[in-house]
Amino acid sequence: MAPRAPAREDAPRREERVEQQAPTPQGPVIPPPPPVDYEVFMQGLVQAMQTQAHTQAALQAQLEAQEGEMEQYLEEKKASQKRPATTFQRQDKKKAVYQTQQRLVAVGSTQVPSVRSPGVKKECPHCGKTHGGSECWMVAGKCLKCGSSNHKIKDCPRLQQGV
Repeated sequence: MAPRAPAREDAPRREERVEQQAPTPQGPVIPPPPPVDYEVFMQGLVQAMQTQAHTQAALQAQLEAQEGEMEQYLEEKKASQKRPATTFQRQDKKKAVYQTQQRLVAVGSTQVPSVRSPGVKKECPHCGKTHGGSECWMVAGKCLKCGSSNHKIKDCPRLQQGV
């Protein structure tokens, strides 16, 4: 046997020379799709894109409307929370004026405070009472009956005495 020369790299191998044939189909054969009318296809795509763009625009408008409503609601809520505090602060300012108008008048050996008309007392936004410009006992955590900070109204001795 004569020695064989090694195969050249660029030479096709014998196994590769045999053309590979497609395997024979097994099972039902699917017919090719019908020819496509590209004009109708493009019209369908354009219509679908327009519908999607319209839907997107409608959703965006709805979102902006809801955001506007939410923003307005939050502003109104914030404003309503600020109003009572502002009213109460004004009462604190009146308290200072009220205290400067108060004078002590000597009656015999005792002194009795005389009050110039302090004006109309406004209702407290915290407890609903008309205690003028003095601090709100409810906010200060005091007894609402006697003003003591040692107990609450449910434990007030004045209520138990019937005063």
